[in-house]
Amino acid sequence: MLIINVRPWGGNAVDIEVRDGRIAALHPAGTAAVNAGTAGGAVDGRHRIAIPAFTDVHVHLDSTRIGLPFREHTGGPGVWNMMCNDRENWRDTPIPYPEVVAGTLERMIARGTTRVRSYAQVDVDCRLERFEAVLAAKERFARAATVEIMAFPQAGLLLEDGTVPLLEDALRAGATTIGGIDPCQLDRDPVRHLDIVFGLAERYGVDVDIHLHEPGHLGVFSAELIFERTRALGMQGRVSLSHAYDLANVHPDVSARLLEQMAELDIAWATVAPASGGTQFDLARMTDAGIRVGLGEDGQRDYWSPYGNCDMLDRAWQLAFTHRLRKDRLIEHCAAIATVGGASIMDRAVRRLTSPDDRPGLAVGDEADIVLVDGETVTSTVMDRGADRTVIHDGRVVADGLSVLPDPAA
Repeated sequence: MLIINVRPWGGNAVDIEVRDGRIAALHPAGTAAVNAGTAGGAVDGRHRIAIPAFTDVHVHLDSTRIGLPFREHTGGPGVWNMMCNDRENWRDTPIPYPEVVAGTLERMIARGTTRVRSYAQVDVDCRLERFEAVLAAKERFARAATVEIMAFPQAGLLLEDGTVPLLEDALRAGATTIGGIDPCQLDRDPVRHLDIVFGLAERYGVDVDIHLHEPGHLGVFSAELIFERTRALGMQGRVSLSHAYDLANVHPDVSARLLEQMAELDIAWATVAPASGGTQFDLARMTDAGIRVGLGEDGQRDYWSPYGNCDMLDRAWQLAFTHRLRKDRLIEHCAAIATVGGASIMDRAVRRLTSPDDRPGLAVGDEADIVLVDGETVTSTVMDRGADRTVIHDGRVVADGLSVLPDPAA
């Protein structure tokens, strides 16, 4: 396949030659004629910007109301109250729940997200029902996106008997990451909580992701326990912290020490770009330190929050806005985090960003996961978030004009 007349990261126009799902060559625009050996034909880029396809590294596909009628938000404050609100309502949908989950993934792909790490809640209420819905959506759109599933104990590990065996069932059924959540605040036994999470990770050979909403020095305490286990088990590069925003609001020396340990242990950070009245992590500083940073939409129009619309370009704008960024290079850096940054968390073979000015993902040899977007520059694309998009996954066009294309083999 040839992708004709596109501007990688807003640079000079080129023709991109794709073979076997990877970028095979970059030619000056207009010089790579379509030939019989290019089985996929040509895609007219129309001088649009080419960036790597988006990676949503923190999404709850199992907690969504995308495609359903809007409803009043009824959740109470705190993780437990929000979880209970979700638990009371998630089955109440006018179309089958698995269709809601699949429809959300389809909408994400249509807008340019082809790499997804999704949580799937596992507890004594839903058992594996939500996990199985995410797994079915993954299989349905396997041609158009790479999806990893995390077995996630949203209700904690210790508060309800029977949770841990269900998590093991999910890991045996194909989950590739085990989650944990607020070891001190929710389960109130951080040592046992983390021993279970890391024990399952070691037993099943999977990655770890810890939701950390805990404030101040309580969050610091949990983070340092996570660092200890990462080091002891040799799990460098296989652990992520999600949220963990308040680690930036402690004494600067403490925050700096935490970032140093994250860099040393290759512990990634996944953010959903929330509004914050406090100090935000410095994205450029984290990237310079070698910390993998990824972006996600979290829940989308769900029982936790009415925000989220399946568009990672919107979320890249939100990342820049909530971090109060104005310079073009730093806004482009947010787009890099939303694409290659998250990809390097899902797949350690993907090179991490090396600086706020690094724009990888579109060189010869890279996977042909690309989204073509309209805009004068990458920054203008982030600001305007237009609808003229063509999505390429594994060297095939899978979506165009905000619609997923039918599988020709189906």
